[in-house]
Amino acid sequence: MLPVLSRSNSTSKRARTFGAVLLVAGSCLTGCASAGQFIWYSEMPREEWRSAAGEYVIGVGDTVDIRVYEQEGVSTSLKVRSDGRIALPLVGDLTVAGMHPSELSKMLEDKLKQFIIAPRVTVNVTDSKPISVTALGEVANKGTITLEKPARLVQALAQAGGLSEFADESRIFVLRQFPKFQRIRFTYEAIMNNVDGAATFPLRTGDLIVVE
Repeated sequence: MLPVLSRSNSTSKRARTFGAVLLVAGSCLTGCASAGQFIWYSEMPREEWRSAAGEYVIGVGDTVDIRVYEQEGVSTSLKVRSDGRIALPLVGDLTVAGMHPSELSKMLEDKLKQFIIAPRVTVNVTDSKPISVTALGEVANKGTITLEKPARLVQALAQAGGLSEFADESRIFVLRQFPKFQRIRFTYEAIMNNVDGAATFPLRTGDLIVVE
């Protein structure tokens, strides 16, 4: 059963003061959002939805174990940094947040070919962190939300207390940083009726939910 979202009639919460870090991050990202282009969630490639029921998606804070066959000097276990990247011997810095382990394995094999003959790479996630997203704008409770996997958009909005009375129901956005920046648009009606899976849209750590 999907969580029930409500529209808050309280205006006092709108006057709350955010922490310094959240305020700076929110000002930057919402500023970028208002000026940027967007893509409707229903127009996104279906592989963007695989994290809902398919192969695991690597996220910030996860620990990935990388094994290169017969190459112990390159094999390592690394934690994904807050910028979504890891640093691997020979290869250097790579953005891995938002990738599937099988995709990362193939990418590493391609990059290691210039150093190793026919490299064989396996990638496993050995430590998985809960999903952490931030809700800003016209929601009742702004701030960081922690969700167990799989994390759905409707769950995050419910934890944020629903939309405020000043919200524009046609302008709900998910700002995604990894593996590339995307501004994904939803409507309240689509989420409430789960049109084309809007309610169950899978969130990732680092996503920012902005209700205008």
